[in-house]
Amino acid sequence: MSHLHTRFFLTLLGSLAAFALGGIAFMHIDDGSRVVHVVHSFIIFPALALCIGIATYPLTRRLLRRLERLEQAVDALGAGDLSARVAVEGKDEVARLAQSFNRAAGRIEDLVVAHKRLLANASHELRTPLARVRLAVELMGESADPKRKAGLDGDIAELDQLIDEILLASRLDAVASPDTDEEVDLLALAAEECARYRDVRLDGVRAVRRGDPRLLRRLLRNLLDNAQRHGAAPIEVRLMRCGDTAEIVVADHGPVIPDNQAAHLFEPFYRRNASGQVSGAGLGLSLVRQIARRHGGEAHYRATAAGNCFVVTLPLDVPVLSA
Repeated sequence: MSHLHTRFFLTLLGSLAAFALGGIAFMHIDDGSRVVHVVHSFIIFPALALCIGIATYPLTRRLLRRLERLEQAVDALGAGDLSARVAVEGKDEVARLAQSFNRAAGRIEDLVVAHKRLLANASHELRTPLARVRLAVELMGESADPKRKAGLDGDIAELDQLIDEILLASRLDAVASPDTDEEVDLLALAAEECARYRDVRLDGVRAVRRGDPRLLRRLLRNLLDNAQRHGAAPIEVRLMRCGDTAEIVVADHGPVIPDNQAAHLFEPFYRRNASGQVSGAGLGLSLVRQIARRHGGEAHYRATAAGNCFVVTLPLDVPVLSA
């Protein structure tokens, strides 16, 4: 019997047959005595129902466990674990469902891995022609039009940054664990990054957590670059502690981002239209969210009365030491 409906039908048929046999036995044993009638009604039938329940429990429990494992695998795949699979047990509908899930998960994993490999390889291969173009621009010397040369330099710098961001995004997707795990003073890191920009104010408390300092530095730099490019001075950076969580806030006084654009800010390659001009590669904020999630945190946007506010929350796993 390889089908679930057959098993359930036979279980139901057996239960009905047991109740029928119990009723027949009750009619034959009942001698009309009220005491015997009460005993039969309140002891025999409940005991019979209990026995049937005990007999059918292994079947239902085994089925539910298989469904629970399948549910866990689906949740794991949805959470980003492309290696999630479920064991195939039996030859019934649940087993065929597990086989279908495993095939679909395998195809999804192959597609995603191929996409990441293609993106990383293409970005890496672009380094060589980009270096040649940069060299050609340098060899142009003083004979080139200064404005045209400045424009080429800007295009090369933007393309170089785009390639770097694509490579970093591919590496974050491909590598499950961080390359470096050490104590990072978030306030000191923020102070170093804020010193690279004008009209940036920093305020906050010391917060230490373990993580990759290069990635956390990139997170702060991308937030500050985004505020400089799309916002307006003054830019305020605040580092706050809320229990076991650090909150990094980067606020600017630029025009508030419309709701229809704010919902897509952290999507890869999304470039919002500000004042009729589309700028940036659209990967800066996406990398911010990737890095935050890599460290167990999250990044989101909220509008304020003064302008725009980007917030990154990071759990703290290292106690703050007194200065």
